[in-house]
Amino acid sequence: MEAGNVHNLLADLPASIPAELVTVLAENAHVRIERIVSTAHRSPPGFWYDCDEHEWVVVLIGEGLLHFENGPAVRLGVGDHYLIKAHQRHRVEWTSEAGPTVWLAVYFAAQP
Repeated sequence: MEAGNVHNLLADLPASIPAELVTVLAENAHVRIERIVSTAHRSPPGFWYDCDEHEWVVVLIGEGLLHFENGPAVRLGVGDHYLIKAHQRHRVEWTSEAGPTVWLAVYFAAQP
């Protein structure tokens, strides 16, 4: 993405895709911002994300359910956001089948 150009996070969304579509929007040594598009996607059976970084996510459209290994599941809809702490093992149980779910994810260091 070039500096100075206007882009829309909700433009050009695919109707269906075989795997989640992850686009890095901006990054440096301390932070990474991604747009993630899901259409009825879920984590593979037995798979857990275990990130070295904190991950803040917000749902821009659609909905999804995050499941945490040591905690309850969290359902997120439009405008809902959640901070996933570093090494908080989690997985995506489901995302909407009615259309794309668009997440904005911000990853940042657990230690400054």
